[in-house]
Formats: sequence, C-alpha cells, structure tokens
Amino acid sequence: MTTTTTLDRLRAIVRPDALSGSAHSTAGYLDLLPPPSDQPQRGAQRAMNNPAVVAVYEGPWRWGQTVAYTGITPAAERRRAAAALQLRGTQRLLDVACGPGNFTKYLGRQLDQEGLAVGLDFSEPMLRRAVRTNVADSVGYIRADARTLPFDDGSFDAVCCFAALYLVPEPFKVLDEMMRVLTPGGRIAVMTSCTRGPAPLRSVSVTLAALGGLHGFDRSDITSVLRAADFRDIDQEVRGLSQFVSAIKG
Repeated sequence: MTTTTTLDRLRAIVRPDALSGSAHSTAGYLDLLPPPSDQPQRGAQRAMNNPAVVAVYEGPWRWGQTVAYTGITPAAERRRAAAALQLRGTQRLLDVACGPGNFTKYLGRQLDQEGLAVGLDFSEPMLRRAVRTNVADSVGYIRADARTLPFDDGSFDAVCCFAALYLVPEPFKVLDEMMRVLTPGGRIAVMTSCTRGPAPLRSVSVTLAALGGLHGFDRSDITSVLRAADFRDIDQEVRGLSQFVSAIKG
C-alpha cells in the first residue's frame, strides 16, 4: 500500500486549495473528489468505475485492447513510453487517467527513490487496485479531475496519458491541462485513438464512437495542439487505430 511518506509527498505538490473540503487518503491514495455517484458520467466513465471491468482491465482487457488497436503488446508499449519520456533521477512524472497503474509503476521504476511518479484517475475501483498491485517507493496515486489538474504550472518534468484520452470528457481540455503542468523542456507522451480512411468513413467513426462516450481523434488533432503551444520535436507514430505522439515543451 502507498506509504504515509508517499502520501505526504503527494500533498506537498497539490495546490492548497485542492486539499480543502473532502480530501482524504483512507484508501491508500489521495482522494480530492466527492463520490462518483455525485457526478455525471458517460458510458465510458461508468465502465471504468465498474469493479468487473477493473478486475480484468490490467490483464486480458488491456492486453487485447492494446494488441487490437496498436499491433504491439503492452510490454512493448511501456518500453516505447519510457523511451519517449526519457525519465531519470529525481524527476516528477504525471500519468493522467492511469487506471490500475500498470504504466505508472513501470515508469516510476525509471526514477530514483527521490523521484516521483504520480498516477491520477477518476475511478475509485481503478485506484484501489493500483494501490494493491502497482505501488513502489517512487509511486503514488491521486483521485482528481483531469480537466482541472490540482497542480501549479510547470509541476512535472514529464506528463503522459496512455489509451485513455479518448475515454475522458472534454479531452482537449485535459490535454491543455497536461501541457500547463509540464515544465519548459519537459516531455509529453500520448497514446490515443486515430481515425483512419476516407473523410466520410472517419466522420462516421467519430459519430459512432461519441454514442458510447468515446472521442475519435483525427491524425492531426493532437499534433496541431502541440504545435500551436510551441512544443518542439513532435513525433507521431500511427499504428492500426491508434496514434502515439511525443514532444518537448519549448
């Protein structure tokens, strides 16, 4: 379980105003939100809060999803993420929509004990599993809304979101927040959906995805946002129905 020391480190980097009210850590992660039942949810969010989904997500669900959409295994995906983020030493990493923390823990192992990998998610069941199965000395978890990240500008040396940005409401607002909390010179990495084919087919795909609470990203959606925000060394790899994008904040 996440140690008290790790929880203290999490509190130290959260904005003081976000720690007021209902903030607590009795489940082993820092919880900054009211219960999910108090907030509206879309179909995709309800699935990620379903204990049955959580039970298989870290194993067969995630493995099948990754291979089907990207053509590579989760292990290869994690190695690609680590290479893009170039984590080292005492850096801070934020893993947005971390789920059960399988990426968070792996990436946290690239850091020294003085470094910190923070997994952030909305789902209580996902975070409960994360603190049971994916903790380490340099890893801690926070329940918060990714649309209003509870951190000051430039709080992290690296920020990532893997196979989740298309699941969240207002994904471009989440992307803006990810860029905001990244320090100049820091690295961002995103793996998300990518619509393919002729324009009419892409339009139908986006419409069908939206019915289930999902967002179908066009090939240029992520890169154009990063370019407009003066990110440099933008790299994009499209595989299957997914895209992996990495860049450095200018």
